[in-house]
Amino acid sequence: MTIAREFVSRLERLAERVALPRVRALHLPPASADGTREGEFCALELEDGTLGLSYVLLGDTLERLRAGAGGGGVAGAAALDVARWYADRDGGDRTVGFAAVNALTAFLFERAGFAPGAATDTIGHLDPGPGDHVGMIGLFPPLVDRVVRTGARLTVLELKARLAGEREGWRVTLDPEALRECGKVLCTSTVLLNDTVDAVVARCAGARAFAVLGPGASCLPDPLFARGVTLAGGTWIVDRPGLRDAIVAGAPWGETARKTAIRPADYPGFEALLGRLAG
Repeated sequence: MTIAREFVSRLERLAERVALPRVRALHLPPASADGTREGEFCALELEDGTLGLSYVLLGDTLERLRAGAGGGGVAGAAALDVARWYADRDGGDRTVGFAAVNALTAFLFERAGFAPGAATDTIGHLDPGPGDHVGMIGLFPPLVDRVVRTGARLTVLELKARLAGEREGWRVTLDPEALRECGKVLCTSTVLLNDTVDAVVARCAGARAFAVLGPGASCLPDPLFARGVTLAGGTWIVDRPGLRDAIVAGAPWGETARKTAIRPADYPGFEALLGRLAG
């Protein structure tokens, strides 16, 4: 079963326990935010105000969503039906479906009284140091120095050939096999959108720690933990109207949310959360 189908099957079980809200609206960043961090995510809003985020810069996804070619007719739709798009459709619809998965995850967490713990750093609690070999899937310049200055070696896996090469204390490679050498891995949640999570995790089977980070990692962590991921670092929205308005305006929204870190030992599990609803 694909990871997308695993997420959806759990949400289908959630729908058997409680009535799920419908979708109120899809909020997209404006063209004025293109090329900035504020233009990278959309927010799907449910009728109860719950929001779910999803990355919109894969291929021409944002362009198509703005043109109405993806996510069309989402307002008023059953949130579970939209979440199924993540497993059953491509492009913009898949992106919107993933936002619905994240929104329904937040809905479950709130109803079950589970608040994800706060992240204490930006590198997935990997605690790198001399002797460590850290893998980074996708080049994140702000995080490179934070890893390298600890004395750890860093290998970055990239798709862009122009970035490949050796640097002082780190390198960028196009070869996924290089990840097998890494004991700790930092990975963007984009792998959940582009269907590469299973391949990436398989190449990192020897890693002692594997962190998936980003607003998209605000989904149910159970399927990630089952694959060997040791930390899911997502986003917990503390000011829903503020975040919604910031995305629509193309403004910074960091003050409206906090970064989270969920590890297997800190997480009760989906079954336990369902049990709390029954109680």
